Amino acid sequence: LVVGVLGIGMLLYLVPGQPGVEITGADVVAQVGDQAITMADVQDQLSRIERNGQIPQSILPLYTQQVLQQLIYRKSLEMEAARLGVKVSDAEQAERLRELVPTAYSGDTFIGMDRYAAEVQSRFQMDVPQFESLVKEELLEQKFEQLVTDGITVNDDEVKAEFRRRNDKIKIDYVIIKPDDLQAKIDPSEAEITAYFQKNKSRYNIPERRTVDYAILDLAQLQKRVQISEDEEKRFYQSHMDNYQVQDRANVAHILFKTVGKTDAEIAEIKKKAEEVLDKAKHGANFADLAKQYSEDTATKDKGGDLGWIIRGQTVPAFEAAAFSLPKGSISDLVKTQYGFHIIKVIDRQVARTQTFDEVKAGIESQLRQQKAEQTAETLSSQIADEIRRGGRIPLEEIAKKYDLVTGEAKLVEANQPLPELGNAPGVLDTIFRLRVGDLSAPLQTDKGYVILTVKDIQQAHPAKLDEVRNQVLNDYRREKSVELAKSRAEELAKRVKSGENFAAAAKALGFEAKTSDAFSRTGSVPDAGSAKMFSAAFTLPAGRSGDPIFLGTNWVVYRVLEHEPANQDDFAKQEKTVRTELLQQKRQAAYDLFRSALEARLQQEGKLHINEENLKRITSSGQSS
Repeated sequence: LVVGVLGIGMLLYLVPGQPGVEITGADVVAQVGDQAITMADVQDQLSRIERNGQIPQSILPLYTQQVLQQLIYRKSLEMEAARLGVKVSDAEQAERLRELVPTAYSGDTFIGMDRYAAEVQSRFQMDVPQFESLVKEELLEQKFEQLVTDGITVNDDEVKAEFRRRNDKIKIDYVIIKPDDLQAKIDPSEAEITAYFQKNKSRYNIPERRTVDYAILDLAQLQKRVQISEDEEKRFYQSHMDNYQVQDRANVAHILFKTVGKTDAEIAEIKKKAEEVLDKAKHGANFADLAKQYSEDTATKDKGGDLGWIIRGQTVPAFEAAAFSLPKGSISDLVKTQYGFHIIKVIDRQVARTQTFDEVKAGIESQLRQQKAEQTAETLSSQIADEIRRGGRIPLEEIAKKYDLVTGEAKLVEANQPLPELGNAPGVLDTIFRLRVGDLSAPLQTDKGYVILTVKDIQQAHPAKLDEVRNQVLNDYRREKSVELAKSRAEELAKRVKSGENFAAAAKALGFEAKTSDAFSRTGSVPDAGSAKMFSAAFTLPAGRSGDPIFLGTNWVVYRVLEHEPANQDDFAKQEKTVRTELLQQKRQAAYDLFRSALEARLQQEGKLHINEENLKRITSSGQSS
């Protein structure tokens, strides 16, 4: 992907270093003949590429090397062109410039250098000499590419072979061996755990931990205790009457036959079909079943066409008129909208009204309880804060008893440890790790209410002892050993299958389940295993043979070729042109890559190409660190 992006980016952004700049040996990254490529040249090209977007730091060294290689190749090509007498004529360059900047001419009249320069700067972010030099370099490279690849062809046999390679399929029996599934089988002795801990002791450190006593002014408890009278509820109802207005609404379902983009003849056929379904609906057929079968509204058809509750103004006028004019339980005639034909069923109707006090009483009570509890909690928390400020180190138990708070203890709290029992609030952990032992915090508001904290004990950070991290050590040991076990089991299964043992039986004996794939090609995939590219060797094996175990990055897979499914020759005519074109392109690219490598190798052998490895390391490492 990076190479591909660079290939496009370099078309416009790789420009040679400017003449007239003094070059010192300390700056030179590469020397091609008598031409030097400096660190500044490389950085300049990287800056040009970055005008189209920041280069990720993780791949900047790779970009740097690719830029350098392209600069080296351009200068190598100039030397080879001079040796062979290959040139780009002024007429060829002018024609190419006119293709790239057609607005430089009005008819056959040149628009003038100033406007031409502005156009080049605007479109390519470079001045005219840079631009025209780059165009000439690209034309020269195209000439060489043509010289190298023009004689390359593909014959019919190669096309047929490539067609078969792409379309041949195989089925396999396979087993995925996952280390995660093997961890439970790892049962280390005490000596093994101890030895593993000693070997990896530096990995295990205990951070600072604090044991905390807390008291919570719980909102949920306060809500249960507060008293709400019916008079209060009625006053709230009267003052918030607007909240209890219910608009006209209808619960409807529909069956949609789409007509968008259809011809008149097609719409006539759709209407005929809709009328047939309407007749079924009006003669007792289950409406939901009809919607599932015929509706083209993908959002509702699986729900039997149910649109839920709608209010006026929510749907298009024709649909709304039908939905709000039909009585509950009735079915409309065909309704035409811009979407198509609808059959509408009114499941339920509610007319505009104000909900009664009795209907909303429970909700009002809950809302008032919450409001009163929050007000009470705020008042009590202020009283508690004042008392703590006045009294200093008052025992937490005394505060809790006086204000009827819920108490508890959080043991060995770490800085990033969630404390759901105290409620969510970012200040809780910060306060815990600021308090001194015995200090009381002010009440802290959380989503559970208000919490008061006191630190009971502080355990300083220290290298862990085995007893403190036994579970973590055991998990790490099992994780590492399960990876080793997965590999050994994969090797054992492959060995047993290659020796002639039945694949499924051998897998079962080792505790695994064999699966059988569908037929897949080299461009396909295998469930749980991923891309078929991992199984490239399997396509060369005869049916019944097993390949070597394949490592999938985490898991292992062992397989046996079950059968080969040759390419369907009936498909050859459909794919022949594409296969021929792509195969020819591959061969030409391979030939040109070989020419490029051979040219650079020859120049190095002749002493005409030198790379300063020290400066190359400097520029790639500085690119990564920056």
